[in-house]
Amino acid sequence: MATEPPPLARSLTLRVLIVDDEVSVRKVMAAVLAQLGLPCETAASGVEALHILETHRIDAVISDLQMPGMSGMELLEKVKQIYPQMVFLMVTGVDDIRVGVQAMRQGADDYLVKPLQVDANIVLASLTRALHVKRLEQEVENYRHHLEEIVAEQTQQLREALRQIERSYDHTLEVLGAAIDLRDSPTAGHSRRVFLYSIEIAKAMGGLENQMRNIAMGAWLHDIGKLAIPDTILLKPGPLTDEERENMQRHAQIGYDLVKGIPFLADAAEIIFAHHERCDGSGYPRGLRKEEIPAGARIFAVADTFDAMTSDRPYRRALPFETSREVIARGAGTQYDSQVARIFLNTPDETWEVIRRETAAIQAFAFATASDIQALGKPVKSGG
Repeated sequence: MATEPPPLARSLTLRVLIVDDEVSVRKVMAAVLAQLGLPCETAASGVEALHILETHRIDAVISDLQMPGMSGMELLEKVKQIYPQMVFLMVTGVDDIRVGVQAMRQGADDYLVKPLQVDANIVLASLTRALHVKRLEQEVENYRHHLEEIVAEQTQQLREALRQIERSYDHTLEVLGAAIDLRDSPTAGHSRRVFLYSIEIAKAMGGLENQMRNIAMGAWLHDIGKLAIPDTILLKPGPLTDEERENMQRHAQIGYDLVKGIPFLADAAEIIFAHHERCDGSGYPRGLRKEEIPAGARIFAVADTFDAMTSDRPYRRALPFETSREVIARGAGTQYDSQVARIFLNTPDETWEVIRRETAAIQAFAFATASDIQALGKPVKSGG
């Protein structure tokens, strides 16, 4: 044996547990570790070894393979289950590499061969290699955890950035809706009212929770195409000529073309495109029928008719709620979706009156607040 610990030994701070049923082997190994300056404990069996591991700080185990009772392989299995980061060296009396390889396959970090004709350098080299591997594994594990923390933090930052973008989008929608109402000043507040009417009907229908936001945005921007319609047609106080009516009807296609390329408005664009379709195919621009019309557009058709009839227009005064109810009731199944019409007709007039009062109280052009639209991205209970 070496008379002085090799330089590498000075950098090791391992406490080693020697497990062997032979006293002589334990003494020899303890002497080797003493030459290395490594403190150690000894155990005569696997059971005793497990007890020592429970009560002492141990960094490495050097265990014999063949022992009565619990074998070295069985001890290895238990140690790896309880102390996965523990360094474990197997000592075998069989000079066969296959035994050592099998032990390493089952979790051992290295193996030594009996008879222990070894010096401190050999034991130290084996411990050093095993410790180095363990440290690398720990560094990888620490890096993985750190990476997970970084990913989680960056994911949170990304989510917050997306929320900021979403809020910016919704504020942009406010301005667009206000611009539409400002452009068509005789119907001021129309966009917000049909937005709120449509959401009220959609909630009562149930099953549309995931579509609420798209329905809201489609209703809010349904008339965006009117920004391209000349004032002489849009604000004309009297009936439109056939040519003027055809020009006015282009606003559905224009509005769809304006927003269809915006990813977060793609579904809302379909409502904008179909908001003048009718269940009997008499609508425009495509003459869609029944289920061909998006659910949001079928809801909007009722909300729009109701608001159009109960609001002042350049050519007439607002009509009573009861008159609009009669019109929608007569049109159920033809112009209007039967289920949507039924939900609307079963809703008390007070509900619609509250929306009208609140809308009128907000401001002249009745902005929809971004928070209203953002709230629709959250789960909504049906029937609310």
